[in-house]
Amino acid sequence: MAALALLPPLPAQFKSIQHHLRTAQEHDKRDPVVAYYCRLYAMQTGMKIDSKTPECRKFLSKLMDQLEALKKQLGDNEAITQEIVGCAHLENYALKMFLYADNEDRAGRFHKNMIKSFYTASLLIDVITVFGELTDENVKHRKYARWKATYIHNCLKNGETPQAGPVGIEEDNDVEENEDAGAASLPTPPTQPSSSSTYDPSNVPSGNYTGVQIPPGAHAPANTPAEVPHSTGVASNTIQPAPQTLPAIDPALFNTISQGDIRLTPEDFARAQKYCKYAGSALQYEDVSTAVQNLQKALKLLTTGRE
Repeated sequence: MAALALLPPLPAQFKSIQHHLRTAQEHDKRDPVVAYYCRLYAMQTGMKIDSKTPECRKFLSKLMDQLEALKKQLGDNEAITQEIVGCAHLENYALKMFLYADNEDRAGRFHKNMIKSFYTASLLIDVITVFGELTDENVKHRKYARWKATYIHNCLKNGETPQAGPVGIEEDNDVEENEDAGAASLPTPPTQPSSSSTYDPSNVPSGNYTGVQIPPGAHAPANTPAEVPHSTGVASNTIQPAPQTLPAIDPALFNTISQGDIRLTPEDFARAQKYCKYAGSALQYEDVSTAVQNLQKALKLLTTGRE
């Protein structure tokens, strides 16, 4: 992929999108689709923050040039031309990164790459909002991932052993506004994508938070997108892909003949199509469990009219 033109210095008003831009830079070669949507999110958010002052207008104009260049390069990619495919791609990528970090956390393997994966997953869930409102599940995953990144970093920084898993989750009311938790400041976009991020959250959020439902962590997909830094400063063994646990198949789904009185609405067909797209995207990441779950949802909806 051709190199993109450099951005001017990041205006102070756009501090809240600096980490999304860093994530875009880190994915330019790894996953250009993710990089494109990270920049699109930054563009849309920046327009809402300030599109009038000269420095902000200049920055947004250069960012728009990057988006147009990327769109030309990725013009034949369905994840760019079809929103439903793009949304599925982003959701599966974010979930895969979340599951990798969650699996490491539950196994008691605490290291910088895992912290970065938790925080990056939360940023990518932010990016999913370019397609519309987040699901309740995604909102919970974002809160949990952002809290975990902060909590584990502070434990390691203070020489303490973090508590594995979701027990004792804490959060305050401003956790979603704490954009600095988990990543270094980015006063100006670097000329080269950063090879690592330094986590420097200002404090650990306080408050009781125990109602989050998250994946069990026993089926983190293979080939995690998180890239291990050259030097993490924390010893870590090579991670072997965990075996995937397939969901139980509802025997009733073997009877695929729909009932005669079922009338599907256009919305039903759109939801069924979305589930099938999600399944296809999951298979690209060898995530059989997610693919099976979404195909079952589509089949049930088409044959019963219910989800």
